[in-house]
Amino acid sequence: MCIDMSNSAIKFSPPDITELEIGLVCDALKSGWITTGPRTKEFESKISDYCGVSKTVCFNSATAALELTLRVLGIGKGDEVITSAYTYTASASVIDHVGARIVLCDTAKDSYEMDYEKLPNLITKKTKAIIAIDLAGVICDYEKLFVIVKEKKKLFAAKNDLQKQLGRIAVIADAAHSFGATQKNKRAGEIADFSCFSFHAVKNLTTAEGGAVAINFPQEIAEKLYEEYMLWSLHGQNKDALKKSQLGAWEYDIVKLGYKYNMTDIAAAIGLAQLARYEVLLAKRKTIVTQYDNAFKGTSIVPLSHYGDLYSSSGHLYLTRILGKSEKERNSVIEKMTGFGIATNVHYKPLPLFTAYKKLGFDIKNFPNAYAQYQNELTLPLHTMLLDRDVDFIAQKYLKSVKGV
Repeated sequence: MCIDMSNSAIKFSPPDITELEIGLVCDALKSGWITTGPRTKEFESKISDYCGVSKTVCFNSATAALELTLRVLGIGKGDEVITSAYTYTASASVIDHVGARIVLCDTAKDSYEMDYEKLPNLITKKTKAIIAIDLAGVICDYEKLFVIVKEKKKLFAAKNDLQKQLGRIAVIADAAHSFGATQKNKRAGEIADFSCFSFHAVKNLTTAEGGAVAINFPQEIAEKLYEEYMLWSLHGQNKDALKKSQLGAWEYDIVKLGYKYNMTDIAAAIGLAQLARYEVLLAKRKTIVTQYDNAFKGTSIVPLSHYGDLYSSSGHLYLTRILGKSEKERNSVIEKMTGFGIATNVHYKPLPLFTAYKKLGFDIKNFPNAYAQYQNELTLPLHTMLLDRDVDFIAQKYLKSVKGV
């Protein structure tokens, strides 16, 4: 292992990098090809195989994957997209980026997921997509989402061929946390219409920066969508750098005014190494989650349930709620944990609490359940560099810190 964890502080989420990642990156650097090329294409293919989908497109972030999915769907001005109030800003900001209106749904009581009873009332003739959140690595209830969008089919007004093919609101998974998670024998990627993954530095599988979208459509349609994504991600250019590099193949066309969102082969090399190790990494995360769960049984610390008979989380984040504690008391616990040399976090501050969303007219008073989840939530370190003794130490100090407030 190449990460030095010898100091006393326990980090929140360092990357797990080994000689395999370093070796494949060196191979990429020596190959003479470091931007989007053969390694990126191989990574896309292996993700598709892993997730059980026809095609996958890699980008420089999950945010790019989400935004371009909206653009591929033709969503823009005059449209509405619904997402959760309890998520990171990227889930919602991309809606604004394409010119559509952000519609936020509160969570259900004592839940991190959208309130599926309130959701139907937010759907209008303008609704074109729902961006659901797989928080902490747990796949949300897409069965309920698909029931809801099918019940609302009569309201749906398609604006283009892809929307007509769907015949309903598109279901997009913000699967930034859930790569490798399963639900009823299906893996993240093969459940929603589009699943957008993050390979950021803190994610289970990292490419330093990066993301991907798994396209859950029949092969012929997926191939066409893949080409559309490629155009959007590289300035609307109809040849990528690899194709242009062939002798005499310099000429190209710009068929739309696109963006610069492509993944590099250097990033893909890291991803290929991580993917080769991924089942071991998932197993390690499950061991840590189980160790934490056992430590907190019968206490006021209530963790998110990561594993059950019909589902298995990717074990990305260890979310807990400290029952009976206020936001101020939760923050005091964070300070105490810092004093013990333990980095903790909060996932998430509901979007209506932020200035940018207040300016859009959102008020946290309209999202009481999301606020209730947030005010006593605390996230503990969960990463594959942790030793058993580290997990025991964190759990002991957390219990002590909670008892002291």
